[in-house]
Amino acid sequence: MAPYIFMERNSIHIIDLNKTIAKIDEAAAALKQIAKSGKKILFVATKKQAKDAVEQLVKPINMPYITERWPGGMLTNFATIRRAIKKMDAIDKMATDGTFDNMSKKEKLQITRQRAKLEKLLGSIADLNRLPAALFVVDITKEHIAVAEAKKLNIPTFAIVDTNSNPNNVDFPIPANDDATKSIHVIVKKIVEAIQEGMEERKYEKDKSTEEDDSKKTEENKKTIEEKDDSIEETVDEGQEIEIKKAKAGRKALKEDEISHDNKDKKGLKSPRGSAKKKYNK
Repeated sequence: MAPYIFMERNSIHIIDLNKTIAKIDEAAAALKQIAKSGKKILFVATKKQAKDAVEQLVKPINMPYITERWPGGMLTNFATIRRAIKKMDAIDKMATDGTFDNMSKKEKLQITRQRAKLEKLLGSIADLNRLPAALFVVDITKEHIAVAEAKKLNIPTFAIVDTNSNPNNVDFPIPANDDATKSIHVIVKKIVEAIQEGMEERKYEKDKSTEEDDSKKTEENKKTIEEKDDSIEETVDEGQEIEIKKAKAGRKALKEDEISHDNKDKKGLKSPRGSAKKKYNK
């Protein structure tokens, strides 16, 4: 921790706050990108000074957190943890489908206690269906098992690191006092705000892409309708032309008929007066 210590006074190491601010900004930017990609970040803070602050700040953004005892194998044996969470769901289902009505009072009490124990340990990670994309830890000395599991699975680790810890054990160390509630609250709040910004940007981009797709579909539908209207107009125009041609042809045929009829009258038909006069003269 020597690079992050400003000075020593009365055997107390004072952390350089300029470096703390720089590291907070670096960690916040990285976590913002993870949140923007839609992945989960697991918060781990089981020490008394941190658990209330972490629960209060993290719960509103729907990120998983561990504020009770770290369950061994939480990451390396994640399938077992998921089975325990499913057991919780099964107990809840038993309470609603009437299975509890056929049980004795003792059995109900045992199952209820088991459910309460699971809720206390795993209730905050009930929605975690896969391994988290990152781990945020308060006090890596106390949570060394969690850090070791994340390191084994190549999960990025972000942590508040005090002067009694080794910052090389985590990917994004934040040098700060991990024993003071106010210090923890300020840092976690900054991190949570960055995650929330990432989630909002993701939502905005998603809504924007949806609007673009809708407008694109509307334009395509409009174009299709216009093409159909044009084809209908062309068909109507063609039909009108055909009707006009038919009418012209009919008039022409009628005229030719009349002309041929007049010619026949001139050649073959004679008036009675003319024939009588010829006969008389003869």
